[in-house]
Amino acid sequence: MADLVIGADGLARCSWAAATPEYITYHDNEWGRPVHDDDRLYEKLTLEAFQSGLSWLTILRKREAFRSAFAGFVIGRVARFGAKDIARLLADPGIVRNRAKIDAAIQNANAAQGLPDGLAALLWSFAPPARARRLPAMADAPALTPESTAMAKELKKRGFRFVGPTTAYALMQATGMVDDHLDGCHVPP
Repeated sequence: MADLVIGADGLARCSWAAATPEYITYHDNEWGRPVHDDDRLYEKLTLEAFQSGLSWLTILRKREAFRSAFAGFVIGRVARFGAKDIARLLADPGIVRNRAKIDAAIQNANAAQGLPDGLAALLWSFAPPARARRLPAMADAPALTPESTAMAKELKKRGFRFVGPTTAYALMQATGMVDDHLDGCHVPP
């Protein structure tokens, strides 16, 4: 398959993962692995929103700074952020300093905190049935789906921001709601 590459370690990977060591680590250990913890899902949702318009590599390289700046992505802690925290975040060169995205991250923590069954229950309610087989080529991975569109609509209805259908689909990929690894990739289904 043209979209698979064999790494120096002899393992077949989705081609996008071979570009950098950070991508290899992310691909092999995280991307597409199911996440059911509310705080970890909030982290992924926040990082996907910050990535909008940027390279995912930029976000990966800044992830530890994001974790520090956003109190480990503990929903209850971020929901209490106020004006001083916003000023601190806007002055932090370790993260993406975008006021709209920072405001959205705090608003999204508040919205997540208000979910009666938790963030995981809501997000996973939009997971489509598992495919019978993995994708044959990266071109077969959609940018959005009816499920991601419905997820984005419901999140917005519940007060979340920066969560369009494409961001929602990227979240679904990152958290194992869909398996977009290629057929032949070494990462187990």
